[in-house]
Amino acid sequence: MDPARRSGPIDIGLRAARSLGGRATRPRSKWADAVERDPDHSRRYIERFRLLAEAGNDLVGEARLVDAVVPRGAAILDAGCGPGRHAGYLHRAGHRVVGVDLDPVLIEAAEADEPGPDYRVGDLTDVEVPRLASAAEEANGAEGFDAILCAGNVMTFLHPATRRPVLERFAGWLAPEGRALVGFGAGRGYGFREFGADAEASGLAIDGAFSTWDLRPFGEDSSFLMAMLVRAPR
Repeated sequence: MDPARRSGPIDIGLRAARSLGGRATRPRSKWADAVERDPDHSRRYIERFRLLAEAGNDLVGEARLVDAVVPRGAAILDAGCGPGRHAGYLHRAGHRVVGVDLDPVLIEAAEADEPGPDYRVGDLTDVEVPRLASAAEEANGAEGFDAILCAGNVMTFLHPATRRPVLERFAGWLAPEGRALVGFGAGRGYGFREFGADAEASGLAIDGAFSTWDLRPFGEDSSFLMAMLVRAPR
């Protein structure tokens, strides 16, 4: 693999968390905080999901939904891809997949366990992603992702100061008819209404809100939000 891809921009504070005396220069993500407290955090996370997969658990429901809402051969970004289970599934389904995660340990596992996608180590606030031609907009040559998947409570791991900048990048990365599918649970420091306001302020509109990845209705008492976001009309 190209060494530049592995050593590209890394999460604000992750290098500091893994090197003595390092200092973060931007707000740190909660994931970087967890790694600083426990250097084995990432590897335990990887092994937990490997064991769940070996036991036959369904771990790709999110990816199946993405596959159902995009054209064949779609351009898909897995934002916060972790060890790659969704990115790998979508790659095997015939899509062009880019997977981004701030943690090089998770990307290393993704490359080993789920090869095929274009994996990048980087912070969603500033990582460079390739400009792919949208399958849905192929006729007019538009660039952008047909879908962005942001699962696994990734939005709640972001530092609050970086939430809107990341959502703004989602809006910029989407193809004109693309959709971002974002899911996270309640009680994690990021209210659903606050998320909606941040999305709107970032150039996105909520096209649908559900309480599960299998599209159960969302209500006031829902403990999970899966939002389908589109670019807001200009």
